[in-house]
Amino acid sequence: MHDFLSTSAEELKKYLAAENQPDYRFSQVWDAVYKRFNITWDEVSNIPKSLRNALASYFQILPFDMAQASVSSDHNTTKYLFQLHDGLQIETVLLKNENRNTVCISTQAGCPVGCSFCATGRMERYRNLSSAEIIGQVLFISHFLINKEENLNNIVLMGMGEPFLNYQEVIKSVHVFNEQDCFSIGARRITVSTIGIVDKILEFAKEPRQFNLAISLHAPNDNLRQKLIPISKKYPIGELIASAENYIQATNRRITYEYVLIDKINSKKEHAIELANLVKHQNCHVNLIALNPNDHFDGQAPSTETIRAFSKILLGNKIPTTIRNSQGAQIQAGCGQLAFRNVS
Repeated sequence: MHDFLSTSAEELKKYLAAENQPDYRFSQVWDAVYKRFNITWDEVSNIPKSLRNALASYFQILPFDMAQASVSSDHNTTKYLFQLHDGLQIETVLLKNENRNTVCISTQAGCPVGCSFCATGRMERYRNLSSAEIIGQVLFISHFLINKEENLNNIVLMGMGEPFLNYQEVIKSVHVFNEQDCFSIGARRITVSTIGIVDKILEFAKEPRQFNLAISLHAPNDNLRQKLIPISKKYPIGELIASAENYIQATNRRITYEYVLIDKINSKKEHAIELANLVKHQNCHVNLIALNPNDHFDGQAPSTETIRAFSKILLGNKIPTTIRNSQGAQIQAGCGQLAFRNVS
């Protein structure tokens, strides 16, 4: 079985020609998936049943099955659990804010980075997702939304996994999201988040399309950052900040730093001052996120007063700063809470 979502337009044209189909069938089939967001061939009503059957025997549209959906009490967050064909699972989160729909998608099943406060990083198994598995998450959400006469507005690659450790498949995917003849999501509405894989940040800066970059910083110095993020031993904070500056200069775009605040660990006044000195000369924005609880980490979120005091120091240094709400924490859909289970 072939993955339709990793099939190029030329490959589909060759397949249809081999099936003795007229040229106009290409746009009918292509648009059925990428414009009308059909996820089964039976939904494609404007082609003959014989072609639907042939497509179904050759191509699978979604490379996974939906196993479970959890909805928050305010109905603004839905977390989907998808079962991959090898028995691993991934989670995808749909976030609703006023008239905006944002999907947070995964790029790996599990994660090798091992952040101490993140449930995903504590899983025993992981692997990279294929571009079809990454794109399929967006197709599934788009299918769900269009049936409610709604649209998908933003895509963030901030779910399970480290996108820049799966660089080639991630780049393929974001291009499909952006292509006019596919999902046609504006590049500035697509954000890739990394823990700080320096060589890939430098490579990403050469991308001709204006995708957004977010860096999960979480500490203002190497000593503390290496305790929270073991992989950061390979990427000293000086090199990371320099690569971020390279991105800013090369793209003329602002960078976002994500900073999870953990009480008594990285949320003190001195940490805020150190962070301000680290990034205040950059064109950047800092998102402060209170730690979301999970079963793998004993830390606690700081008090509201501590978070506001931390933010005030950054703002006092003229660093644009936002205190983010932990949307979805109730259903374990917040930052650091995503995790899969092996059902094979």
